[in-house]
Amino acid sequence: MTKADRTILRDLARRIAEIAADPVQDERRALWHAQNALRPVRPLVFCSPEGSWEELVPPAEMLCEEGNARGLELGLRRRIYAFEHFAHDEVCDDEFRVPYAVTNTGWGLEPVNTRPEERRGAYVWAAPVETLDDVERIATPSATHDPEESARRLEFYEDLFGDILRVSLHGRWWWALGLIDEWTRLRGITRTFMDMADFPEMVHAGMARLMEGKLAWLRQLEGLGLLSLNNGNDYVGSGGFGFTDELPGDDFVDQVRLRDMWGFCEAQTMSEVSPAMHEEFVLRYQLPILECFGLNCYGCCEPLDRKLDFLLTRVPRLRRISISAWADKLRSAEQLAGNVILSWKPNPASLAAIDFPDELVREDIRETVAIAAEHDCVLEIILKDTHTCNHEPERFDRWTRIAMEEAVRGSE
Repeated sequence: MTKADRTILRDLARRIAEIAADPVQDERRALWHAQNALRPVRPLVFCSPEGSWEELVPPAEMLCEEGNARGLELGLRRRIYAFEHFAHDEVCDDEFRVPYAVTNTGWGLEPVNTRPEERRGAYVWAAPVETLDDVERIATPSATHDPEESARRLEFYEDLFGDILRVSLHGRWWWALGLIDEWTRLRGITRTFMDMADFPEMVHAGMARLMEGKLAWLRQLEGLGLLSLNNGNDYVGSGGFGFTDELPGDDFVDQVRLRDMWGFCEAQTMSEVSPAMHEEFVLRYQLPILECFGLNCYGCCEPLDRKLDFLLTRVPRLRRISISAWADKLRSAEQLAGNVILSWKPNPASLAAIDFPDELVREDIRETVAIAAEHDCVLEIILKDTHTCNHEPERFDRWTRIAMEEAVRGSE
């Protein structure tokens, strides 16, 4: 790393440390702790620009020259931008996490992707599972840790940031553990839909194999001591943060176990599948995984309002469930009441419109806040899946300001 790049990164780290010391961070932590304990102060707001980040903090504007330094710079600048622009409840802390040096073998089978020339264009793939015999070819994933490389990484970042930020090794190995997305990549989405009616033994065999492999992999990570607590400033589920005093367990000593963590499953590819098929072909294989965790989240973009009855009764220690823009808000609120966090995902299309529809955004949020209040719901408002803001970054500022105004107004 060049001396100039190092100076740029350290200056950005100092700004992060300043932001982390702002008293508002403690206020936000307290809000999330109350939220996750089902004792909300008000609806919480979080904005995740995701695919739009390159329009807010363009890579072309980075100052560092070396590749790794540019990636670090981008991550730091995004954290700073979010604090300086978004009127939301995200906590900015002074921690810099270094990933363990781990390689994973995967499932042994991979689809062949055909991608377009456009950088963000759609692609198609050839699924490798053709017959029941192919299911037997699916390998059990295995993790291999290089402790010397992990120590080297930690030493490097301690030298770079250690006198400014809290540097620590951290393991983050999954976003979701839902299995069905992995199965549809191996078998194909259309085939999976047809199989549920015409060849159900294929779906059952595939999901059972993935479940067994995923459980073995999770236990291996646990045994190797590569898990990290996600009960603090950790994005959990498809929205919300993990701040809670309920994790880890009372018998926790040093090594993190699965039961000390939040778990998460979803089934986005099953949006149009009936509740009965969802339960038979998906949930039954997710439950043994969810059973491993201390608290659980469920769902993402799939509308779950007609599936809540069995999710609420069968998912162990369910604390947060996603209610997407395609779900019926009233039906969802009536069933969730104050027993599970209603993690609402408003339609992100407003950010991509020709003109930003301020009043429509406000009306939608105000309606949701009112419905949640009427049914004593624990509500969080999570803006995500935003792939463009039509090159008007200030739209995110406007959206978060509106959302926060309505969240506060609804709690008065």
